[in-house]
Amino acid sequence: MKSLVACHDCDLLQSKVLLGKKQVAKCIRCDAVLSQHKQDALNRTLAFSLSGLIFFTLANVFPFMTFQFEGRAQINTLISGVLELFDNGMLELSILVFLTSILAPLIKLLGMVYVLVPLKLNKTPWKLKTVYRAIQTLTPWAMMEVYLLGVFVAYVKLADLAEVIPGIALYSFAGLILITAAADYSWDPEMISERLA
Repeated sequence: MKSLVACHDCDLLQSKVLLGKKQVAKCIRCDAVLSQHKQDALNRTLAFSLSGLIFFTLANVFPFMTFQFEGRAQINTLISGVLELFDNGMLELSILVFLTSILAPLIKLLGMVYVLVPLKLNKTPWKLKTVYRAIQTLTPWAMMEVYLLGVFVAYVKLADLAEVIPGIALYSFAGLILITAAADYSWDPEMISERLA
């Protein structure tokens, strides 16, 4: 039985082809890229995912920002923003910020490592299909860049009122966004499809 793939742009079903190095499969109707061979995808994605976990840890352990006003200093962490929203009666918003900036990215990175380490060892991870679907589902919800944009807006507004000192966690969070984007780009669904077939 032939393996089929649907075009992401026009939904045309086409036969799946095995790709060699630097080859790209394109849709015969709309010329959209169906798949492309990603060189050393497993090692790159695993390295980016492990680096992402290191950046995630740094972003959640160290101070995010310190506000100094009239001799008083207030140190903020990533989780303190969520707790502040909760304390001010914004339960739904605090849950949303927690899910999109902390929980979803963590589960996504852990899921990628859980899938990739056994593949690196030539083994199939337990519940591969379930974990893979969870990673695909969480990807749109891991919106750390939106949170970082909000932090920059707050920084600009507060800079006139108090001295705002960026912490190690802020730089780690920015690094985490870049590393996660690199992991998403290097992720090759073909690695998973071969194991699920």
